[in-house]
Amino acid sequence: MKFPFRPGMRRSSFEIDMTNGPLLGKIVRFAIPLALSGILQLLFNAADIIVAGRFAGSQALAAVGSTSALINLIVNLFIGLSIGVNVLVARYYGAGQRKDLHETVHTAVLISVLSGLVLIVVGVALSKPLLQLMGTPSDVIDQAVLYMRIYFVGMPVMMLYNFGAAILRAVGDTQRPLYFLLLAGVVNVFLNLFFVIVVHMGVAGVAIATVISQCISAGLVLQCLVRSDTIYRVELKQLRIYKDKLLQMTKIGVPAGIQGATFSISNVLIQSSINSFGSLAMAGSTAASNIEGFVFTAMDSFTQASLSFTGQNYGAKKFYRITKVLWYNIFLVTVVGLVLGIGAYLAGRPLLGIYSTDPEVIDYGMERMLIVCTPYFTCGIMNVLVGAMRGLGSSLTPMVVSIFGVCVLRVIWIYTVFAAAPSMLMLFVSYPVTWVVTALVEAVCFYFIRKRAIARAGGMAADQD
Repeated sequence: MKFPFRPGMRRSSFEIDMTNGPLLGKIVRFAIPLALSGILQLLFNAADIIVAGRFAGSQALAAVGSTSALINLIVNLFIGLSIGVNVLVARYYGAGQRKDLHETVHTAVLISVLSGLVLIVVGVALSKPLLQLMGTPSDVIDQAVLYMRIYFVGMPVMMLYNFGAAILRAVGDTQRPLYFLLLAGVVNVFLNLFFVIVVHMGVAGVAIATVISQCISAGLVLQCLVRSDTIYRVELKQLRIYKDKLLQMTKIGVPAGIQGATFSISNVLIQSSINSFGSLAMAGSTAASNIEGFVFTAMDSFTQASLSFTGQNYGAKKFYRITKVLWYNIFLVTVVGLVLGIGAYLAGRPLLGIYSTDPEVIDYGMERMLIVCTPYFTCGIMNVLVGAMRGLGSSLTPMVVSIFGVCVLRVIWIYTVFAAAPSMLMLFVSYPVTWVVTALVEAVCFYFIRKRAIARAGGMAADQD
């Protein structure tokens, strides 16, 4: 096969050199657009929930919100593959391995579309039985099923955007995905208002607006990769699956996806427990969870920074920078988590009032935010450690630790502590307890994984800056 990269190809001005120079400023430069991109992506769902709650009623709010944990459960396994893409692209880019980078990028784009097609079938077929299994109330379930089925029709473009954005993140480009989501987000808000208020389509209109906006963001990412004149350019005629690259993506991505899916299982169990308190408790928890999502997304940008910076420096064999990357990200995620988490709780009532004017819904939301939002930084630290381990190519260990530290412990909590004292407060305490336990175990694991990865890659670090 004739190799497609031409000698004139260059480094894009949007990329960040992660393997040379001071780290702190570059991590911040990487993380800020990524955090804003994640917040815009959350606004898709926030616009859905706000418009549904304000203009279609509390049942519509509960219907849209109650699907989140289930959607994540179904989608996370495939989203995990995009993490494998990020790790491989970062490693090959840092090492300057053009052929491997080309094969990884083209495999990723094709797999993203195929994954989306599989998800359409799975989501449409399983949405109703799974919602019934969760104990979704009868006054909510029909609307929830309708929302999920329309939402899953948009899975191919959603997967394409996520995989394409993972490629760009791996080379340090977090700005262009932000611009693409900004445009798509504006379209989503206007279409939400049009379909729900003008056309009176209810939750169906909310879902259709989201799918259309995802088509826009996915199209822009693909256009960016196709028209790029860099070494990660996509040639549509050369899209194919390279078996060895798919296996490597799978080795890293499937454990990450299983971890995310298992998290979702525990969240589905928690959502089922919340459902037992009625539709008002569901609405309050949905609104609070949506606000928490903005805090999580801001923190998660440092998880992505940990992953990409670790991957590139590992590929370049600059091992001494890997520990610096970890400590900078832990510091930054702690500051951001504390400021935003406590700030969100202090502003909780007016923020929850955006979603619902019902005082009881707001009270339920405040109870959740007190227990989950204020110690949220511990979740950020936990995820930064996971990102560092995945950047080193280890995905199985963080998966096992996270599953047992967060998911299993959380399930045990539900069936013991919560069962003994069934209250919303006792249910939500399971979150910070499991975050702290998991982070402590992951810190020990990172020490040994880093040591093993350096030995496997050839031992000594490159010359220091």
